[in-house]
Amino acid sequence: MAYKELAPPGRAHDGVAITDEEFAEDRAGVITRLRDAGDLDFGPAVLDPKHIGDIRGSLGTISMRDRAARTTWLKRFLTFAVIMGPGIIVMVGDNDAGGVQTYTQAGQQYGDTMLWVMLALFVVLFTAQEMVTRLGAVTGVGHARLIRERFGRFWNLFSVGDLFVLNFLTLLTEFIGVNFALAYFGVSKWASVPTAGALMFTFAATGSFRRWERAMFLLIVGSFVFVPLVVMSHPTAGPVVHGFVIPGVEGGVSSAAILLIVAIVGTTVAPWQLFFQQSNILDKRISPRWLGYERADTFFGCIITTVAAAGMIIFAAMALNGTRLYGRSATYTDSGWFDDAIRATMGHTAGHSPR
Repeated sequence: MAYKELAPPGRAHDGVAITDEEFAEDRAGVITRLRDAGDLDFGPAVLDPKHIGDIRGSLGTISMRDRAARTTWLKRFLTFAVIMGPGIIVMVGDNDAGGVQTYTQAGQQYGDTMLWVMLALFVVLFTAQEMVTRLGAVTGVGHARLIRERFGRFWNLFSVGDLFVLNFLTLLTEFIGVNFALAYFGVSKWASVPTAGALMFTFAATGSFRRWERAMFLLIVGSFVFVPLVVMSHPTAGPVVHGFVIPGVEGGVSSAAILLIVAIVGTTVAPWQLFFQQSNILDKRISPRWLGYERADTFFGCIITTVAAAGMIIFAAMALNGTRLYGRSATYTDSGWFDDAIRATMGHTAGHSPR
C-alpha cells in the first residue's frame, strides 16, 4: 500500500508515492526525497531523522503528510487533543515542590496582596515559552543547538553547564517534596524517595514517547489537588480581586518582600522550561503546520500554572495569614512546618505532620 494512501479524507493525494516498507527501511532517504519534492513540512535544520514522522500523542496520531483542512470546531478540538502536551506539561511542571513552598509562603506572610505578581508573570511566561515553541517547530533543533550556532561554543557550554547545576538543585527540592507528600500517607522517606527516582528513570527510559506523555498527564491530573484545598479555605472574592488588580504588599515594601517577589519570578520563569519545551516539540514531531495548535497548548498551560500558583497563594492566605500562631509574624521554615500549620488551622485532612 502506498504511504500516501493512508491519508485521512481531505488530504491531497498528489504527493510523492512512498510505501510503508520503503519508509521503514530507508527513512533518511525517503525524508530527503520528500523534502526535495516540497512535500515535507519540517524545520530545515533537523539533525535526527527520528524527529520527522507522524505525531503520536497520548490521545491519537496525526500523519506527517496530513494536509486536511480543519473546517469544524470538533475537528480542531480533536487535532488539539493530539498535539497538546509540550506546553501544558512544562507549565504544570513549573509548579514543583519549590514553587509550592514559595507561593504558600507568599500567601502566609502577605495574604492576597502578591497575586498581581502572578498576573504580570503570565505575560512574561507566555512570551518566553511561545518563543521556543516557534524556534522548535520552525528550525527543527533544540535550544542548546541554536545557542551554539548563534553565539558560539563558549555560551553554549555556559548555558548547558548552568542548566545542569540548576536542574540538579531543583531535583533535590523535588525529592524533598516527594518525602513530605508521601509522609502524609505514612510512607517512609527511605521508600518514597528511591521509588520516585526509579519511576522517573523508568518513564524516561522506556523509549515510548506516548507512554511517557500519558504518565505526565496522570501527574497533571494529580496536581489539581490544590482545588479542594482552596475550597476548604473559604476564600472571599473581594480581597482576591483586589490582590490581582491592585499592586501592593501587605505591611509595605521591604527587603524581605522584594526577595520573595524575586523568588516567585525565579520559580515561575525558569531556564529549564525553555530547553525542555523546545526539545519536547522535536520529540513529538510538531512541524510548522501545527504551530497554531502548539501555541494554544502553551497558552492553556500558562493559564493552568498561573491559576494553580494563585490558588496556592489564596489557600495559604486564607488558612494562615490572619492567625496568631501561623500568620505573618511566624517563620516559614520548610514544608514540614507548613504541614503542621495547615493541620492546626484546617484539620488533619488538609495537613499532616510527618514528625
